[in-house]
Amino acid sequence: MTYKETLHSLAPSFQQVGSNAYQPGLERIIALDNHLNHPHRLYRTIHIAGTNGKGSVAHLLAAILQKANYRVGLYTSPHLLDFSERIRVNGKTISKRFVVNFVERNRALINSVSPSFFDLTTILAFEYFRHKKVHFAIIETGLGGRLDSTNIIDPLFCIITNISLDHTQYLGTTLPQIASEKAGIIKPYIPVIIGESGHDEVRRVFMDKAMMMRSPIYFAEQEDVLKTSKKLPHGEWEILSTDYGAISGELKGVVQKQNTRTVLTALRLLAGMRVKMPPKAVRQAFEHVTSLTGLMGRWQIIQTKPLIVCDTGHNLGAWESITVQLQHEAKKYQTLRIIVGMVSDKDVEPVLAIMPKHAVYYFTQASISRAMPAGQFAEKARQFNLQGKSYNTVKKAVRDAINDSSPKDMIFISGSTFVVADALHWFQLSNINITNHDSINTKKTE
Repeated sequence: MTYKETLHSLAPSFQQVGSNAYQPGLERIIALDNHLNHPHRLYRTIHIAGTNGKGSVAHLLAAILQKANYRVGLYTSPHLLDFSERIRVNGKTISKRFVVNFVERNRALINSVSPSFFDLTTILAFEYFRHKKVHFAIIETGLGGRLDSTNIIDPLFCIITNISLDHTQYLGTTLPQIASEKAGIIKPYIPVIIGESGHDEVRRVFMDKAMMMRSPIYFAEQEDVLKTSKKLPHGEWEILSTDYGAISGELKGVVQKQNTRTVLTALRLLAGMRVKMPPKAVRQAFEHVTSLTGLMGRWQIIQTKPLIVCDTGHNLGAWESITVQLQHEAKKYQTLRIIVGMVSDKDVEPVLAIMPKHAVYYFTQASISRAMPAGQFAEKARQFNLQGKSYNTVKKAVRDAINDSSPKDMIFISGSTFVVADALHWFQLSNINITNHDSINTKKTE
């Protein structure tokens, strides 16, 4: 089979169909892992869970270890432009030929075990990292933690970035319930870092689980890893760290200060395990994380006139930070234009309630079956005094927003990973460099 045919032959992904693809439990991944002789045991791993921030933290840690001359595997989800983005070694995506050969070679096993899409993707990543002889693998959970396919590894330590209301139909309807699911990655005697505990009840969940497992627990907010921090005019962070001196953080957005604190706390654990990380490597990784790892969709600036920003924020916790950022940024621009869509299985009302009221909206829907129809989404938005037009494709929404804009406007694209993915696809097809901030000629977007 071709690469495309191979991907189509796999079980449907949660990314595409939502709950119909969700298969909690570890029995299938354990069967796959046993058959392949436990590939993840041949390299050191770091396990990362959390509602928001785990992607940024994972990519930063991978970039740092990479610049320190280690061979580093990185497993994340979902993808934006191509499935291969989920599995990288030193920033390079998995070989398409490896994907095809792995599925063909293990077709009988796959048929007998009937793994979920995420089960299969996880074992594929573990096997690829063994094939590439990585020294470290940064492993991000897919959904939750306790019953997540990745939860068969024995990591050096684990990280739980934060807790917010998301995937409540699977993980629980309260923050402590969701925290309990995420805390499922805490294992006996293995250290855990909590990036942002938030509520006292959530903090207690983590402390109780760590005590039960006799696991050392570190709250990044309490660690003296940051001396000062300053957000620069274009969104980057200027950090004075305790251990590595001055750091320029490439990643933008108010959330990156806490992500930086979490990463610096993790580096202290690694240093205590005698993992060598020269200060220069740390500084270079923070400064060039996107080019080193391929990270996209985190307050990603596509161009500057008008300013076009993409961000994959898709839940209340993410939008609480995004709204603060937008209110600050909008002061610099003539008109704030927001292209937004969400999926049907999200609780959209709390997010709509905090979205900026003064913006011009382009309500849209991503090209997946889970997408909430643009008209339905717009109707809900109007209940919160958000005004704008509806578009049944992201392409049309982006095209109109650009043509409506002056160079002094800001266009923000968000609400769903899949809306951002569709936008990036369109930019790519329009020969717009999505890694450089080139200006778009608005007369050529018809």
